[in-house]
Amino acid sequence: MTKIRVEKLTKIFGPHPEQGLRMLDEGKSNAEIRETGQAVGIADVSFEVQEGEFLVVMGLSGSGKSTLIRCLNRLNEPTRGHIFIDGDDITRFDREHLLKLRQTKISMVFQHFALFPHRTVVDNAAYGLEIQGIDPDERRRRANEALELVGLKGWADAYPGQLSGGMQQRVGLARALAVEPDILLMDEAFSALDPLIRRDMQHEMMQLQQRVKKTIVFITHDLDEALQVGDRIVLMKDGRVVQIGTPEDILNNPANAYVERFVENVDMSRVLTAQSVLQRARVLAFPNDGPRTVLRKMADENYASLLVVNRDYTLIGSISAEAASQAVKDGVETIGALVEETPSVPPTEPLMSVIGILADWRWLLPVIDENNKVLGVVTRAAVLTALAENNDTSVSDAERSDAA
Repeated sequence: MTKIRVEKLTKIFGPHPEQGLRMLDEGKSNAEIRETGQAVGIADVSFEVQEGEFLVVMGLSGSGKSTLIRCLNRLNEPTRGHIFIDGDDITRFDREHLLKLRQTKISMVFQHFALFPHRTVVDNAAYGLEIQGIDPDERRRRANEALELVGLKGWADAYPGQLSGGMQQRVGLARALAVEPDILLMDEAFSALDPLIRRDMQHEMMQLQQRVKKTIVFITHDLDEALQVGDRIVLMKDGRVVQIGTPEDILNNPANAYVERFVENVDMSRVLTAQSVLQRARVLAFPNDGPRTVLRKMADENYASLLVVNRDYTLIGSISAEAASQAVKDGVETIGALVEETPSVPPTEPLMSVIGILADWRWLLPVIDENNKVLGVVTRAAVLTALAENNDTSVSDAERSDAA
């Protein structure tokens, strides 16, 4: 379901924004508009955000990304266009309805933590609830729940000055979550943190999103961060959207030369996923199969192992050619007791992690869904080929043969 819909949103800064709009409609450049004392913040921006989606808006400084996110809760008043949240056009909201929207449906996490130094951690986390007029006992309870959610259980009575930067940002996040909003707006929320802490916060944010399932609009200028956390990315330049897509869409099919330059130095092993190298499991074994049947299936497809599944394709494990051959010699009737435990990955697993697993696992690596059903397999050869193609390098036939 669509949670946020933005239609032809434009923001002109300056004393005469209507003049800037006219010039924009006439096709004038941003530089020409600036000469009149107006400035284009964003121009004709349109996109949708689905419920529970983690959407990243990214671009260089001056691209309009922070202007855009501040329009979504009308901290910046749009000059033209519409913003629909749950079907309601919030550009038409009066002050009363707008305040209610900000207090109950949308929360914002800022780059600079904006904590009150004289308030305890729990009182900072409860601030939004205090503004709503929530009973003190209830707001402390909810604030403590939010603190626990972000990993700050036990720090309720500390003060911001006693916390590290990463911990302070967690307090800001807890404050946003405590009001139980549908939508989180995060404006460069991790960019003030040290690189290692920033990476930890990215991972923790992804894990948190798995639990809370909020609709998140996340602003960043860091492509690696966007690729790490985003379900989809809106890439901006000069106040305009230049491409919208999944990380793999943008990496594999850049819309123009600007996007190509943006992504040219990306480590593809950290971005591509198991889905990108997924192959159909051409044959499978079942626990009631005999070892001769299993060997015949392997020979037909030149496999050295097979995945063993139930009839509903639920993964049980693997069996190797060596194990099946020994079972024939031993007169074993079925392979059920010979199945070896097998590592598996979801389709969203980054290739960097897949490479690590394949370093220790020499057989087919199954890709499974949330119900443990086999979607396909990943091989070393497929991973090497994908990395070679995306990094524009070559892998020799000998290397690919050895990898298989």
